[in-house]
Amino acid sequence: MYLLMIGVLGLVLKYLQTEPVAGWSWWLVFSPFALAAVWWAWADASGYTKRKEIEKMDYRKKKRIDRQRTALGLTSEKRL
Repeated sequence: MYLLMIGVLGLVLKYLQTEPVAGWSWWLVFSPFALAAVWWAWADASGYTKRKEIEKMDYRKKKRIDRQRTALGLTSEKRL
């Protein structure tokens, strides 16, 4: 996502002829988009994206279970 933001910023600065970006070649301005495409291809091929998605679902599941246990009064606190 950061690479896309950098790419969009570069495009805007190049379009508005803002220095020093106005003097850069278009290849340099478009390179963050190419890097983002390479990153996404690697993330999908290596399983990184799926792993992060599963971690997020597990975290949400744990929070939901903890919230339900607290509502039922089944906390894991020891009684004295």
